[in-house]
Amino acid sequence: MKIIVPMAGRGSRLRPHTLTVPKPLVPVAGKPIVQRLVEDITKVCGEKVDEIAFIIGDFGAQVEKDLVAIAESLGAKGSIYHQEEALGTAHAILCAKESLQGNVVVAFADTLFRADFTLDNSADGIIWVNQIDDPSAFGVVKLNDENVITDFVEKPTEFVSDLAIIGIYYFKDGAFLKDELQYLIDNNITDKGEYQLTDALENMKQKGTKFVPGKVNEWLDCGNYKATVYTNQRVLEFIKEEDIVDASLKNEESTIIEPCFIGKNVELKNATVGPHVSIGDNTIIENSTISNTIIQTNTQITNSTLENSMIGNFVKINNNNQELSIGDYNEIS
Repeated sequence: MKIIVPMAGRGSRLRPHTLTVPKPLVPVAGKPIVQRLVEDITKVCGEKVDEIAFIIGDFGAQVEKDLVAIAESLGAKGSIYHQEEALGTAHAILCAKESLQGNVVVAFADTLFRADFTLDNSADGIIWVNQIDDPSAFGVVKLNDENVITDFVEKPTEFVSDLAIIGIYYFKDGAFLKDELQYLIDNNITDKGEYQLTDALENMKQKGTKFVPGKVNEWLDCGNYKATVYTNQRVLEFIKEEDIVDASLKNEESTIIEPCFIGKNVELKNATVGPHVSIGDNTIIENSTISNTIIQTNTQITNSTLENSMIGNFVKINNNNQELSIGDYNEIS
């Protein structure tokens, strides 16, 4: 089994947090989004994952090293491919064409999910969906009476289905997928100037591939900071039975309302933290109350009340009592 993770997008909706780090490496409950994604997929695969291939932009050598380490931590080979220009989902996946063989899961790295199943690798293809109230901003699928997908519709202007494609796919034959993606490129088949995966899926369906829906219990978006803060809340609830407060914590007359993630060498002084707070390494919080907030590393917060906020690395905040979304190396007082 191989996992292909396209993640070359700029993450503009999550700025300023993505000005210094790619969105899939933004931490949620103490781990990068992409790490949580591939860990969750590995759990449901039902067989060994041999390779995890990441398709990235110009993210730098350290990011590439970190991604390979994530794959290796799961017992898989880590491969890096580059997408030089954003030309659509089909183009992004094809950048990893050397890895498109055998059983393949394709997972776009801006979403997390919760599910209670083991992947049925006897199926031709599985497309994971989630029932939503307003499907107009998503690709959706239509099903027949046998629970087989009959149509793929991108961002429908009129209601055709409420089963939104969440961006995770299984293909029994990765080489077949590769050929259909290449066909789009070779014949310049685009939609609004981009090569779309749904066109390849349609061609595969016409040639006999039966796609079935895979349903998740919960679909969590990390598109903007409010959605990411909510995702952090939900993930903390999922993992609250784990040991997510590091033993190096220095706690001076402070209260922790679980669930919270607390990284290494964190200092809490006369503070109330939680619920649903994630605190990165080497952060100091003093005389403050923090709830439902992501705080990254090496940050200092004093005399403040924060909730529903997202704070970057190396930030200093003093005397603040409002919701914040601020990136790295900022000072507010």
